[in-house]
Amino acid sequence: MSDEVDAVVERVRERVTPGDDERAALQAIADRLTERAEDAIASLPVDAHVVRVGSTARGTWTAGDRDLDLFVCFPPELDREELEEYGLSVGHAVLPAGHEEYAEHPYVKGTVDGYDVDLVPCYDVADAAAIQSAVDRTPFHTRYLAERLDETLAADVRVCKQFMKAIGVYGSDLRTEGFSGYLTELLVLEHDGFRPLVEAAAAWTPPVAFDPADHGRESFDDPLVVIDPTDPERNVAAVLSATQLATFQHYARELVAEPRADLFEPSESEPVDAETVRAWFERRGTTPVAVRFDAPDLVDDQLWPQLERSLSGVTDALNRRGFDVLRSAAFADETAVLLAELEVAERPTVERHEGPPVHVRDHAEGFYEKYAAADATGPYVDGDRYVVERDREFATASAFLRSDALSNVALGTHVASALEAEYEVLVGEAVASLAGEFGVELADYVDPKP
Repeated sequence: MSDEVDAVVERVRERVTPGDDERAALQAIADRLTERAEDAIASLPVDAHVVRVGSTARGTWTAGDRDLDLFVCFPPELDREELEEYGLSVGHAVLPAGHEEYAEHPYVKGTVDGYDVDLVPCYDVADAAAIQSAVDRTPFHTRYLAERLDETLAADVRVCKQFMKAIGVYGSDLRTEGFSGYLTELLVLEHDGFRPLVEAAAAWTPPVAFDPADHGRESFDDPLVVIDPTDPERNVAAVLSATQLATFQHYARELVAEPRADLFEPSESEPVDAETVRAWFERRGTTPVAVRFDAPDLVDDQLWPQLERSLSGVTDALNRRGFDVLRSAAFADETAVLLAELEVAERPTVERHEGPPVHVRDHAEGFYEKYAAADATGPYVDGDRYVVERDREFATASAFLRSDALSNVALGTHVASALEAEYEVLVGEAVASLAGEFGVELADYVDPKP
């Protein structure tokens, strides 16, 4: 079977390796933008230099990718305000039609001749353990890998990236929670190739840990730990979720067991229509509920953690109230949606509430006195405890979601603000109306893949 894997990998390798013309075009645009940056630096009152980082600097980008990352390295004694000022000055000089975005500090992003270019300021620190900004590590990553990746390993990195993109686990953004480019490169390097990596991954039992430089000083509670060879206190795989790691393992086993090229081909689900969604929930006998609101104006890495936190808060609250969430999901485009599929949509109007054991005198008497005067059944004794049957606060999930109590669950800050402004609750068949905006997302919901 290994020969079959090799044959598939070789075909993919040929397809994802940039040709000479693509390499030359990239080099030309990189040289031109670097020269622009150096000219802009010359007018500043500080010394700085430009380095190309990322996959194009390491020769690990896949054919057709058109991302270019240039870092401007400033002296470490420069204060943060000056770093930002000078960095943006160079960025706008290089990318006059660009716009500012913000990671740990602002940088300029733009498009030149079809290439997506990031111009990022950083500190030129002596080593990665002395960073003053998270991006300061990046030049060290490029240097470390450039010294160790030969063309054969670089080609295997490209194959691995294509595999991860196809199965949906590539990307360290907080929506994907997958494998970063740097993590992918380190794993291929650690295993001396793509095939050894997938064969090993197929048998991993998380947590799995690697320390390429054998210098780790911290312990991490993550399913995959790869100690940064340039920083002994950092796990490169910290963003990777258990779900994405398990997905990678699933498809690694598929590739080893049944090698085929379509495992390297990304595919997007065909959007479903409202009738398909309605009929699907009806067949299952569940009740979908959704909270829909205007999506907060945030970049994805700020928006998605807030959506996930809010979804968890809402589903926890529904479960505590006995509505039993079977599955849930968050969607976002112009609007944002927190969707929960319920096994129970309506509960009795009364609920059983147990008090303390009768022999715990102070608490028991307090409980008895509180409910003896209340409009409830009881208190009565059942076993050794007082019990009362009181009115349930919310007999239906929709009543809870439409109430002020929704604002008391754990929500992301901007999501809470959006809900304060306005939101709608969709229940049952009404959820099918989401197919107009979220047809692809609902297709993935009704037909989930590993």
